[in-house]
Amino acid sequence: MTDFIRTERHDAVLRIVLNRPEARNAQNREMLAGLDAAFAAAADDDTVRVVILAGAGAHFSAGHDLKQAQAERADFTVEQRWDFESRYYYDYCLRIFDHPKPVIAEIRGACIAAGFMVANMCDLIVASETAFFADPVCHSLGAAAVEVLVHPWVLGSRKAREFLYTGSRLSAQAAEAAGMVNRVVPDTELETRTLEFASRIAAAPPFALRLVKRSINRTLDAQGFRTALAAHFDTHQLSHVGEAFRAARDSGLAGSIRRET
Repeated sequence: MTDFIRTERHDAVLRIVLNRPEARNAQNREMLAGLDAAFAAAADDDTVRVVILAGAGAHFSAGHDLKQAQAERADFTVEQRWDFESRYYYDYCLRIFDHPKPVIAEIRGACIAAGFMVANMCDLIVASETAFFADPVCHSLGAAAVEVLVHPWVLGSRKAREFLYTGSRLSAQAAEAAGMVNRVVPDTELETRTLEFASRIAAAPPFALRLVKRSINRTLDAQGFRTALAAHFDTHQLSHVGEAFRAARDSGLAGSIRRET
């Protein structure tokens, strides 16, 4: 585990918390490794029936830690970048999607780029009234969205195009209207209401939940979900050798993405 991940137990519900509030829960390599380990431990623990994924502090996640990316990976070769992003971004995300227990994303404040990607690997989303979603990397980094293009699957193609083409924010209320968010609750009640939601789900027989989740995931896969995500991942890698991304990298990745929070 890592200091960047905190876990809390509430009877049959495990709350996994992204724990870098001073960095708006930007996802560095250590956090992602700890997150993957926490989900693996939850899968192996028969007393855990539902998982909540939350963020400490005012925001769920500001996305990838671009300062670390600039310091450690700016000069990666195509092969090195493909291997790194395949493991830490693509594979880790799909393991949340494939997790045997229901997973609820608890969204407060900003849920940006890779934050959006991770949140939408979860089965359900509960958002606070002032939460918002954004993926501005087409504009700011010249990259083809984030590594896992879940956007058209959770927003529909029209709204996903608008969201990505403009790089604009999507409110919690608009995300609920699009069907991406299940419930919008008052900011002060987010944690309590999400836990109540999780506890209600945890009352169902765990094997039945596991099977119905498997069936829903297979329904998406029959529609091409996993094939589409894999195709986009490779396309996303191509955008790293484009001139716009190179210019953003050379000027400093962390300074290229506009301040969304």
